[in-house]
Amino acid sequence: MIKGINRQVVEVKETGCDYFEKIMFFVKPEYAGISEGKIRDRAGIIAGNACSAPLTKSKSVSQVLKVALALLTGICAGLVLGISFA
Repeated sequence: MIKGINRQVVEVKETGCDYFEKIMFFVKPEYAGISEGKIRDRAGIIAGNACSAPLTKSKSVSQVLKVALALLTGICAGLVLGISFA
């Protein structure tokens, strides 16, 4: 919640991304004098970049699969070599 703050806010509604409905940017007071067009352009670039990076969830699933495969490979190698895991 924002109370009693006098700030310039830029809201990007067309994010071009399935993940985000809208993105809000709070402009630092020292940059409030820059033209609205430049601020909106920069906000649009940042909003566009927000969707270009993959979500971390897919990375974590990939990492879990790699660990599971490594574990399975180790168990198979141990069984072939006759090593007891109990």
